Amino acid sequence: MARIVFDLPAHFGFSTELQVYISHVNQGGHLDNAQLLSLVSEARVRFFKSLGYTEADVAGLATVVGDMLAQYKSEAFHGETLRVQMTPQDFNRYGFDLVFCLTEKTQGREVARGKTGIVFIDRAARKPAPIPEPVRQLLLQRAAPPQ
Repeated sequence: MARIVFDLPAHFGFSTELQVYISHVNQGGHLDNAQLLSLVSEARVRFFKSLGYTEADVAGLATVVGDMLAQYKSEAFHGETLRVQMTPQDFNRYGFDLVFCLTEKTQGREVARGKTGIVFIDRAARKPAPIPEPVRQLLLQRAAPPQ
């Protein structure tokens, strides 16, 4: 079976830390794959909050996850703190990819990388909606490397 190959960007515009709780660990004693998505979701909520929005209201639009890609690099264990870095990339009319990388804080060991496809939705019409221009500009600023 061919493995997913996913390259990380040189710059991440957002970072947060999350602890691996016992409820995140499976019978194998490491971070469960479904719980990885839960941790990435929490980081995504914090990413939007850092922009001044909630996922449910980004300048009047909701956001949904259109797709998800994850590549595991190592195990994570109960009690470890993960640094989650994110940056927006690959913009289109209705959304963008939110690229992520999780590393164990103490050793710097990479745990997982991937991306979440974010789609903006007009709740009333229940259809994709264009990214509001002020939001697009804010996301582009976050994606840009520091000067």
